[in-house]
Amino acid sequence: MAEPDAWFTYYCWLDDAHAPDFAQLVEIHRRPGYDPVELFMDPHDPLVKVKAATVPARKKLALRYRMAVVPQDPSPVRGSHGRPPASDDDGPLLICSTPRAVDGRIAATDVKSLLLQLTGHS
Repeated sequence: MAEPDAWFTYYCWLDDAHAPDFAQLVEIHRRPGYDPVELFMDPHDPLVKVKAATVPARKKLALRYRMAVVPQDPSPVRGSHGRPPASDDDGPLLICSTPRAVDGRIAATDVKSLLLQLTGHS
């Protein structure tokens, strides 16, 4: 399990010149898992915003485009994805209109069956 402010990167290349094709692309289906770096634009590319701004126009005109705006530096990523909270106060909250539908804590794996039960689909 990752530390609270850590993220396990899948980057296995030591030189950016040897990075896979999808490394700088917004390419969620070819990446091996979740990559939060894809949420950021490359701060070292002075034309990154211009590149991103042209994508909707190229798409509307049915032109091919590549959205190569993702940095290869994972340092902007903060926090962990999927790590359980350290305290219940920081965890998810289930709110419903059925009084006392849940008494106390509920396991994440039980939420689906609870929702099906509450909606009469169990």
